[in-house]
Amino acid sequence: MAVLSEKEIKEKLKHLEGWQLKGNEIYKTYKHKTFKDAIAFVNTVSDLAEEANHHPDFLIQYNKVTLTLSTHSQGGVTDNDITLAKKIDKAK
Repeated sequence: MAVLSEKEIKEKLKHLEGWQLKGNEIYKTYKHKTFKDAIAFVNTVSDLAEEANHHPDFLIQYNKVTLTLSTHSQGGVTDNDITLAKKIDKAK
């Protein structure tokens, strides 16, 4: 799978609310009512990630969860990252 250009990533992110590009990764922070809600969200995302065999980095800060996506084996953002981001947004 090919790494997307910055222009391609920015175009695709126009259709994903809240996702941003930083370096060779995309990220988004989700805010939940409680810590337990945040952890439930992490569990939902982990199931999606396992199904896709594509795993985000998680940062949990009480009720906020920041997800970072990059295809490490390719050294940047690929369509796999965009596809998983869409699935995560639908599951929220």
